[in-house]
Amino acid sequence: MNAPVADTDLPVHVERALAGFLDRAGTAILGTEPTVAAGIDALRGFVLGGGKRLRPTFAWWGWRGAGGDPAGPDAEGVLQAVASLELIQACALIHDDLIDSSDSRRGNPTVHIAGAKLHADRGWLGSPATFGLATAVLVGDLALAWADDMFADAALPADTLAAARPAWRAMRTEVLAGQYLDVRTQATGDASVEAALKIDRLKTAAYTVQRPLHLGAALGGASPELIATLLEFGGEVGVAFQLRDDLLGVFGDPSVTGKPAGDDLREGKRTLLAALGLQLAAEKGEQAAATVIADAIGDTDLSDEGVETVRMALQQVGAVDAVERRIDELTTAAMAALDRAHLAEPAPAALTGLVVKATQRTY
Repeated sequence: MNAPVADTDLPVHVERALAGFLDRAGTAILGTEPTVAAGIDALRGFVLGGGKRLRPTFAWWGWRGAGGDPAGPDAEGVLQAVASLELIQACALIHDDLIDSSDSRRGNPTVHIAGAKLHADRGWLGSPATFGLATAVLVGDLALAWADDMFADAALPADTLAAARPAWRAMRTEVLAGQYLDVRTQATGDASVEAALKIDRLKTAAYTVQRPLHLGAALGGASPELIATLLEFGGEVGVAFQLRDDLLGVFGDPSVTGKPAGDDLREGKRTLLAALGLQLAAEKGEQAAATVIADAIGDTDLSDEGVETVRMALQQVGAVDAVERRIDELTTAAMAALDRAHLAEPAPAALTGLVVKATQRTY
């Protein structure tokens, strides 16, 4: 029998829901084709191997803020529905690592790298890299398919799930659109502040905070007015979250973040940090700093020493301070929206804590 869902133990309950679903979801196919166990194990290891669980947490508190009762009959169903967001996140990250040619995630080999190693270790025919690529695409697709199953199978009244489906559908489309926009911006070389913010709002804010809040609040029967206010709050928090991520991508400690420092630069990501660095360098006539930043973006061979040179250039032109100011401004605007939402207790305090966690984290 499942334990009652306690707010304070939410990550533990999310893990429980995910582990239980993953056990059930693979049973049928493993019975007919056991060779797919390697792919299912890769997904299970990825999903249960770490993560901040921010999306289910924002969704849970959207539901609680709309009056959801953790001791009520819907709590377990809501838990499953919000936990399914982690499978969409798994799909996004597995494919993102492939798109960016990343070697590690959370301190472990990425799915495509692990797949290539399996191929090489077994001495199979063909290219290990191609096999790893195909594995990552298929495991990511499986995560997305199972996310839909996990959400749809949540033990909730049909009308409750129906109320949340617009948020679910919008979130799936927005994260893929944001991913495409990110790839396209790297290809076109658009280094403008406007382009960076558009990606942040579509790829991160909507997917990480806004739609999870929307989904949770809809499960709780929230009014359109409350949902609109939560979307405003989530938009500000989500962009601030991404800006902190941008800073950590260049200045973070790899032993804490789980990814090599400077990978965003090597991958050619057009972050707001880089965009502001180029803009401020041009405004201040700092041509040397502008050249250092511009040359580093997309340099797959950028060394650790090169990353340090970029860090100094970004600090010199004031880009780091400018990003920190934006994070502060976004956080202030988010808290004003949260005050206007008049959520049920204890959601305001919990969401305030999540704002701090999202915007002041070191990982």
